[in-house]
Amino acid sequence: MADTQPKGDAESMESVLHEERKFPPPPAFAAQAHVKSLDEYETLHKESVDNPEKFWAEQAADLHWFQKWDRVLEWDLPDAKWFVGAKTNLAYNCLDRQVEAGLGDRTAIIWEGEPTPGGQPEVRRISYKQLLDDVSRFANVLKDLGVKKGDVVTIYMPMVPELAVAMLACARIGAPHSIIFGGFSASAIRDRVEDGQSKIIITADGGWRRGKPVPLKENVDEALTMTDRVEKVVVLERCQNPVTMKEGRDHWWHECAADASADCPAEHMDAEDLLFILYTSGSTGKPKGIMHTTAGYMVYTATTAGITFDLKPATAQAESPDVYWCTADIGWITGHSYIIYGLLPNRVPTLMYEGAPDTPDKDRFWDIIERHKVTKFYTAPTAIRAFMKWGSEHIDKHDISSLQLLGTVGEPINPEAWMWYHQTIGNEKCPIVDTWWQTETGGHMLTPVPGATTTVPGSCTRPFFGIDAAVVNSEGDEMPTNAGGILVIRKPWPSMLRGIYGNRQRFIDTYWSKVEGYYTAGDGARKDQDGNFWIMGRIDDVIVVAGHNLGTMEVESALVSHPAVAEAAVVGFPHEIKGTGIASFVTLRGGVEGTDQLVEEIRDHVAHELGPISKPDLVRFTDALPKTRSGKIMRRLLRDIAAGREITQDMTTLEDVSILAKLQGQG
Repeated sequence: MADTQPKGDAESMESVLHEERKFPPPPAFAAQAHVKSLDEYETLHKESVDNPEKFWAEQAADLHWFQKWDRVLEWDLPDAKWFVGAKTNLAYNCLDRQVEAGLGDRTAIIWEGEPTPGGQPEVRRISYKQLLDDVSRFANVLKDLGVKKGDVVTIYMPMVPELAVAMLACARIGAPHSIIFGGFSASAIRDRVEDGQSKIIITADGGWRRGKPVPLKENVDEALTMTDRVEKVVVLERCQNPVTMKEGRDHWWHECAADASADCPAEHMDAEDLLFILYTSGSTGKPKGIMHTTAGYMVYTATTAGITFDLKPATAQAESPDVYWCTADIGWITGHSYIIYGLLPNRVPTLMYEGAPDTPDKDRFWDIIERHKVTKFYTAPTAIRAFMKWGSEHIDKHDISSLQLLGTVGEPINPEAWMWYHQTIGNEKCPIVDTWWQTETGGHMLTPVPGATTTVPGSCTRPFFGIDAAVVNSEGDEMPTNAGGILVIRKPWPSMLRGIYGNRQRFIDTYWSKVEGYYTAGDGARKDQDGNFWIMGRIDDVIVVAGHNLGTMEVESALVSHPAVAEAAVVGFPHEIKGTGIASFVTLRGGVEGTDQLVEEIRDHVAHELGPISKPDLVRFTDALPKTRSGKIMRRLLRDIAAGREITQDMTTLEDVSILAKLQGQG
């Protein structure tokens, strides 16, 4: 079997995406930004890496502590303890701190539900005081149901305000939450409940998705036929669809909360007390329960959110000038960190949306931005490519001039998609923060700082403050400029994972064994002559073609740079001559017909952009790519299709299973 690890020499990347376009921060934006110049960024970054204890103590000082720390950092590789000896509570920092500062009537959450067929969207604006009352009541509900500090609470809910209430209530009483994305199956619920040893599930009768209710309670009921661990289920009534309620086990949210007190003092949590578990799929084996603790995660997410998105807080005199919208689901780490936990301490309204981007029409997002005057917008490259395919006529219907900053998250963004985002959505005036990070890192690791960083389409640019990132070979030696290697982090940071729940050895093997002494992200990367980082894709996705290592991300970017191509995914497949060939699955822009001539034109275009070795052996046109409901392309399924193998993987998280059937039919 071919070695898929990037080689340790300057020749390891035969194809390098050449990108000459550069965009300095708009002067007007930089003038009012938290970090106003590259010199300021470089000075602060050097200080933060050289003396992280001083830097992070300064950031932490802005938050509330019941008891201050004895030491900022205790580091015994691979174990970090941050703010040792401190006592705090993240729910208190999200809510009580704002109310005590006289901001209780300021908007904490703007929520918009998916419109039912023929109906108007439901909108709720929730103040810090109202949210505090709701959280305190539900925290008391959990206590009444027997939940104690340290008990893991499983949450499987739609994108409604009560999801935020449930997670904050858990944080308030010190019960770690385990949130499961609403697109996961009954078996996924069972696996996570068993692994987390959870005795209680919070769910809903359903959640709206493209005009139909997702059967959340039914999935929970099915899961509980496969485990006897769960003793209590709390059910929110959202869709009014019929569900079965098991006496003694199942409880309606509204009935439990009706008489609950809004007085629930926040638990004094130790800095290293477990805040939540979030499961992330591994390439092999069962999902990994990533553990995040209280204080370090709190400080890091609040700091990264404030600086990366250049957030301007509300005051006692006025609402925040910002309205921030992250389009992710709270079931993913992006929603944990950059819808709730990083945003509420920054005193900026955070927008939650329940539905899909094309329901009832393909202008849904731009309609929301116009009506709510969104200023900071954070979405995924896969969504951006869908917007490109749908066409700008859906955007032209709306005034989106309120936008001041754009962000991307979830995977690297192709340069041409970046340029479309910059020109069509940002009107060439909005800085773009292309963020690289992971469930495991808790917050942004590589990202532009919008008032300081000159951005380059396709690059996540520089490390965030306190992050010592490098591209190395397997011995830990730094790679030369533009040579592909392994992306590592060489020093601890506050929001780093504290382990894999119940599996110490897997934690060490997965993150600390590939390059001795360094955290290994699992991504291949390169660093250019300006110090900017470029993510090449997962190390497992690096394709070895005739002995040459090719990053799938760069081949995909070359494909998307063709004017006919809206989106592309690249995988390797067995090739009798080369060992591994390049298969590309391509979605065309609206109105473009897929022909044999276009196949050859696209193949030649990639060869011209990256060199002959990168020329795809196979180009397949498809109306859409197989994606999870979070928008990630399921490349493992595409590898099976390209290789002609039978698909045996779980497909319950696919947004549209029919796409897979069509692709298999082409084979």
